[in-house]
Amino acid sequence: MGTCMTRDEIFAKVRTVLVDALAVDEDEVTPSAVLTRDLGAESIDFLDVVFRLEQAFGFKIAQGELFPDNVQQDSRYVKDGRVTPQGIAALKERLPHADFAVLERDPQVAKVGEIFTVDSVVRFVERKLGK
Repeated sequence: MGTCMTRDEIFAKVRTVLVDALAVDEDEVTPSAVLTRDLGAESIDFLDVVFRLEQAFGFKIAQGELFPDNVQQDSRYVKDGRVTPQGIAALKERLPHADFAVLERDPQVAKVGEIFTVDSVVRFVERKLGK
């Protein structure tokens, strides 16, 4: 795709994907909306979102590239239900588009899903298209 999309165009497409995948209203899909907490996404929905993004933007998304893969199963990254500093560092490296503020304040494993806002998905797409 040689065409340069503006951030607004990317956001509009991402919003359509999320509206379709999560059955939410367009006005709920704001840049700061958290996919899990605000839009009701569950793990199975993430697969659908990835598939729909691939269709919408015409690129492949590797497993674990947009959303983390098996972080919870790694004892170096998670201890006693909390993400370790090493885990947060590893996530940041793998997922530079995500928003880690919430996890840095409260590193509960349950909060890992909250690092994905609509804006983080837009940033991910921007990076992919920019490559």
